[in-house]
Amino acid sequence: MFGLERLRDGQQRVIDSILDGKDTLAIMPTGGGKSLCYQIPAHILKGTTVVVSPLISLMKDQLGKLEELGIRACQVNSSLNADEEHAALDAIAAGACEIVFCTPERLTSPEFLDVLKQAKIVLVAVDEAHCISQWGHDFRPAYIEMAAAIAALGQPPVLALTATATDEVIEDIGRQLNRSRMNVINTGIYRPNLHYSVRQVTNLAEKFQEARRLVAESEGVGIVYAATVKAAEEMHRILEEAGESVTLYHGKLPSAERKANQDLFMNDERRVMVATNAFGMGIDKSDTRFVIHLQIPANLESYYQESGRAGRDGVDASCTLLFLQDDKRLQQFFLVKHYPDAAEIRSVYEAARELADSGAVTTERIEEQLADLNEAKIKVCLKLLKDGKLVRQNRKLEFVLTAAEPKAATFEALAAVYVQKQEHDRESLEKMVSYAVSGFCRWKLMLDYFGDEVEGFEKCCKCDNCKNPPSMNLDDIEIRDDEFDHTPEPAPSGPQFEPGMRVTVPKYGEGVVVSVAGDQIGIDFPDGEHKSFMADFVTIA
Repeated sequence: MFGLERLRDGQQRVIDSILDGKDTLAIMPTGGGKSLCYQIPAHILKGTTVVVSPLISLMKDQLGKLEELGIRACQVNSSLNADEEHAALDAIAAGACEIVFCTPERLTSPEFLDVLKQAKIVLVAVDEAHCISQWGHDFRPAYIEMAAAIAALGQPPVLALTATATDEVIEDIGRQLNRSRMNVINTGIYRPNLHYSVRQVTNLAEKFQEARRLVAESEGVGIVYAATVKAAEEMHRILEEAGESVTLYHGKLPSAERKANQDLFMNDERRVMVATNAFGMGIDKSDTRFVIHLQIPANLESYYQESGRAGRDGVDASCTLLFLQDDKRLQQFFLVKHYPDAAEIRSVYEAARELADSGAVTTERIEEQLADLNEAKIKVCLKLLKDGKLVRQNRKLEFVLTAAEPKAATFEALAAVYVQKQEHDRESLEKMVSYAVSGFCRWKLMLDYFGDEVEGFEKCCKCDNCKNPPSMNLDDIEIRDDEFDHTPEPAPSGPQFEPGMRVTVPKYGEGVVVSVAGDQIGIDFPDGEHKSFMADFVTIA
């Protein structure tokens, strides 16, 4: 049915887990075939599978492919007109859909839940599951009420899907879904066809010039990511003036123009897409040959997901980050968010207690009562109150106060969670910067960050640092033990270097070892120059 002779190992394990009725968290690399992990069980299981996705564009794309395969599917979201939505709801209630796509906002609507309850829900698949976790890189308040919505459907098995998840995100996904014993299947992040590199630049003009050169020298189609609308528009203008086939995508463009520009790129009518991170999640253009980042993202999770849109067809692709030290300040600006404080959490709790005396407690009613707080912040406050066991949600998604009597310190403690989150976000940015300036194998750094082990892996041999090991003056070396929290390495199995030993280094020739500091070898060359290299790139003469 799907035109495939065999499944990948990870897909097989995830599908077996679902068919065994287990709650499953699948962590699979970008382009790893996650959608097949719910499409095949949805066709095998007798009933309806609900797929929750934050992206309407992704729903439309998958819907078209499923209809071609003869799988009965529908979508319910804001893109439908009244007649289309009515027809979709009727089909769901009649049990005529194997797969139903919806947004998290729609899933948590009591009216939509009433329609779903008329069908036999056999699986709920949650795409981009890192959005559930407050420690995830793309946390979205819309996901907060999802656990209560799934409970209202009779607690069907859950499949959560994401490309990246650290240990704390994995734990938090299970907690937020009220599924503490999820079967975690992590197929790893390593994709050897992606060749990573970082180009250091000293000013904005040099950055645009370098990006223009990279685009001109790169074959095939590619994406250039910018952190701001202003930078994206400037890059688009520069490439257009250089005669490149280029289009533009960012959140401030009218939706019709965004859609038209996306179609130009997807249909190969434009070679290069310049975009902010508004473009990409759910975009599957498998022949993308290069991804260039004009600025560092906020964390390595975002960088991996965005760069991972290259080379999904398994063919070699390049992922280049242009690093300007000042770019760190831009991300620091983005990280300054006003999370709820103790007083705001208390005001939401007091509003809920007051409303409980006169009827159902819902987000909408609290929002009416607290005009100075927006819906997103109210949802975050309610999430914290749920985590603190001060409120719970019933199957109608109404909030019910528990018997716990909160003290002032309770609200302070709940607010402290987001103080920790801000510190966590700052640390993640520092690790992103460390990646950009590091002389180690790029893939090794990412594998260490995600706690991913690849059997026999030492270095990728294809990134910029592996192909051209950086040299440095010993006086400038700062010894750091905390870069990516490396665990102690086993005793080296390669050659043991000692001062006075004659060695050779690619591109520099023969020299004499004058110092050994861990895996850093200090070498004097015949021309009087002194340089330092990683031991992997030094051989005994």
